[in-house]
Amino acid sequence: MTAELVRGQNHPLSESRLEIRVTADRPMVAGATLGDEDGRISDAQGVAHPAAPRLPGLEVSRQAAAEHRLAVDLEALPDAVHRVHVLLALPSGTGGPASFGATAAPHLVVTGLDGAELVSYTVTGLGAESAVVALELYRRQSAWKVRAVGQGYAGGLAALLHDQGLGAAGELAAEIERAVASGLARAVAPAPERRAADENAARRLATAGGTPAGRPVAGDAPAGRTAAETPAQEPAGQDAAQDPAQDPVPAARQPSAGPISYQHPGRRPTPATPATPGGPAATDAPSAPEGPSGPVAGDATGWSMEERLYNQVWGMFEDLARSAAAYRSAVDFAESRFEQELDRVLSDPGTRVGPAADAVRQGARAKRAELVDQARAALDRDLAQLVAEAEVVEHALPPAYARWDSPVWHGYQIPLETPMALRLGDLHLPERTDLRIPMLVRLPLQRGLWIDSGRAGLGREAAVPDSTELRRLAVECAVAHAVRLLAVHPVGDYGLHVIDPAGSAGAALAPLLEPGALREPPAAGARGVTETLEQLTRRVDLVQMAVRNGALDSLPPDLDTAQQLLVVNDFPHGFDDRSVTQLRYLADEGPSVGVHLMMVADREDARAYGPVLDPLWRALLRVTPVPDDHLADPWVGHAWTYEPALVPAGSEVLRQVLRQVGQARRAYGI
Repeated sequence: MTAELVRGQNHPLSESRLEIRVTADRPMVAGATLGDEDGRISDAQGVAHPAAPRLPGLEVSRQAAAEHRLAVDLEALPDAVHRVHVLLALPSGTGGPASFGATAAPHLVVTGLDGAELVSYTVTGLGAESAVVALELYRRQSAWKVRAVGQGYAGGLAALLHDQGLGAAGELAAEIERAVASGLARAVAPAPERRAADENAARRLATAGGTPAGRPVAGDAPAGRTAAETPAQEPAGQDAAQDPAQDPVPAARQPSAGPISYQHPGRRPTPATPATPGGPAATDAPSAPEGPSGPVAGDATGWSMEERLYNQVWGMFEDLARSAAAYRSAVDFAESRFEQELDRVLSDPGTRVGPAADAVRQGARAKRAELVDQARAALDRDLAQLVAEAEVVEHALPPAYARWDSPVWHGYQIPLETPMALRLGDLHLPERTDLRIPMLVRLPLQRGLWIDSGRAGLGREAAVPDSTELRRLAVECAVAHAVRLLAVHPVGDYGLHVIDPAGSAGAALAPLLEPGALREPPAAGARGVTETLEQLTRRVDLVQMAVRNGALDSLPPDLDTAQQLLVVNDFPHGFDDRSVTQLRYLADEGPSVGVHLMMVADREDARAYGPVLDPLWRALLRVTPVPDDHLADPWVGHAWTYEPALVPAGSEVLRQVLRQVGQARRAYGI
């Protein structure tokens, strides 16, 4: 059972190999210090941070992110280490909040290697502080314990490190900030063979896309994980194992010609387009092996076409993430080389001015432009292949994976079995905004959905309408997701409940009422909220007890064992403290027994509850009714823009699908 600590409380640690998970609503830096019996650190070698993430027995993330995984092996720590402090800090100069008081309280969980949660702590009570010592692991009489500290510092990392006895605290804090800002936190150190700064090595790196051997790649995502779900389950910022076929070879054994392919090893490249008279020259894309002359839908492994399409879609996601990471790394390298050449010129007063200095500057700029152009050409080649493949795949997707404007919905029929996954929307990167990868999540849903109807959490990519319009779009988005869930499940396998305490979503919910998809009208008022939550809470309790005791046959005959989806609008209106507790219970325990939650809510409306609701928001996958770049992957640190799967304006596809669902339910007497 997880021990929830408050500030100052400690708890014994029963395991020596631990993982510390950090969750926040804004990107932040995570680090750790190794201290003596008094918690003092003698030099910078005792601090693990993004620019130096590994110490004996300790590894931290290499980037500023909203979620972190810190690995700790207490038995591997040096004998002189008696205290390990876990640090959190807000990066400066990124346009984000300057203090923890402007963010939601960070949440930390200490787990064992099996993922079992041992201790959790929510860092509350912070205001103007921009750095905080969150947790302390300390040795007491050969046994290790963990203490919730929550000590904040308004002076940032420099003040925190100085308080722990580091003389050069300001210099180290500046180094950490530079690492985060310059992208060192996004890529691992290059292999020794790549350290040469000669021009030939630089050209090879730019041609290859600039990704050093061993850098984290997005291709290691387990099947079925979305970009938003994976950070909650995988160590962010750790080295991911690359396939040998994709690992760039060292300079000593690298071919002298030909670009390195970063394409997914299980997929065929698109052949180069032949040059046409008077047209552009053919691209230098690698020639395709014998087989199909272009991209093919289902060109992936799997037992069925559905599974092959699913794996192909996520292969495309991995390819896009890898290609963009290679391009950005190459641009970073070109900028770094440019700055180094300028530094060499400016460091010598004799060559700082004059025609010779101007020539050096001009040459450095030309080399930078050449490297960037080469990297962009490689990226454009990869993107062209992915665009061609995405167009072919999109037309072959089944209803569960398809857009609402796909012709597949015109031939929709009630399915006989549940699909592998469901489309929630599209993902894209700024390098090619028209290349959209379907965002597929596995079924049954492992997390509930939170459709954010507020304006405060939207990022720079969002075109924010007014509050009324945003709430309307959020409800329409919820209806579209709910209809898709009903449509892709066999008859009777999925039930739908709606709570609309104030009745404010009546017009948007109308499509659900006409064909009879809802057994009962949306619950309204405090009484309706209480009755619906009591009904679903009872179902969760009974099914959990039956499963735990192996007595599923003993469930009451009137209990609906089909999966249930609860759509909650306008939270927390109409909810009292008991209802809020029941809602949290459904979000935590419901998915394991087939009860799923979809909330349409503005977090600002529930601010009065304070940190009490932080676990609820963390338990849900946040999506938005307008495009927004709030989703991230932990391998390369991309911020992916999510675009919801909405029904085209004026389309009747929802009503047509629901009409068929309602007819099938009535035919089966449901």
